[in-house]
Amino acid sequence: MQSAIALASVLAFVAIHVFVGRLRFLSGTPRSRWLSIAGGVSVAYVFLHLLPELGEGQRVLAEAMEGPLGFAERHVYLIALAGLVAFYGLERLALTSRRGGREGATSAGVFALHIVSFALYNLLIGYLLLHREGNAPADLPFFALAMALHFVVSDHGLREHHKGRYDRVGRWVLAAAVLGGWLLGLFVEIERAVIAVLIALLAGGVILNVMKEELPEERESRFTSFLAGVAGYSALLLAI
Repeated sequence: MQSAIALASVLAFVAIHVFVGRLRFLSGTPRSRWLSIAGGVSVAYVFLHLLPELGEGQRVLAEAMEGPLGFAERHVYLIALAGLVAFYGLERLALTSRRGGREGATSAGVFALHIVSFALYNLLIGYLLLHREGNAPADLPFFALAMALHFVVSDHGLREHHKGRYDRVGRWVLAAAVLGGWLLGLFVEIERAVIAVLIALLAGGVILNVMKEELPEERESRFTSFLAGVAGYSALLLAI
């Protein structure tokens, strides 16, 4: 059953990358309430499920590392912070490139760096469909739904940055990457300490990639919709 859910999930992820650009109602200002709801769901999952998993992950990481235990136990949170900072740096680079680019799009070099970075991010999410800390079967649909909605939000932002390049090349690379991560998970099982590192990176990345879409004033984001997504998914996660 879990394998079937994982397969259905990765196919849904691929479809989102390939077809979400056709949902024209997601574009424009003020920001679509559906994007704000999707962002709220993603953030709720990170804080209520992924961050608690870091607690177990830090124990696993501490056991795997040498050195003072107190410092080792904080490594997993430093990794989450590094994930957030890395994606913030990518976002600032893209914004700077757009200001000097033609038709408000990034340069070819920035596009390549952005897409490679997000391809690795997608590879990680595809892999974690099959291998997460704890890996409880009941949690998989909630992880998949949160990541699917997160992809809707992140795809919208990437399309704004890269314009036609994203539709011609970027979306296909990201779709292939998430499928590749799932395929890798079928044949390769890595150490629990590495899983803890990957989940930490994912947590930091999701938080930044959602909040960068919601916070800028010019987007005229819908706080009530974001709050509805957070509250609704939080209630669901706390009830299971």
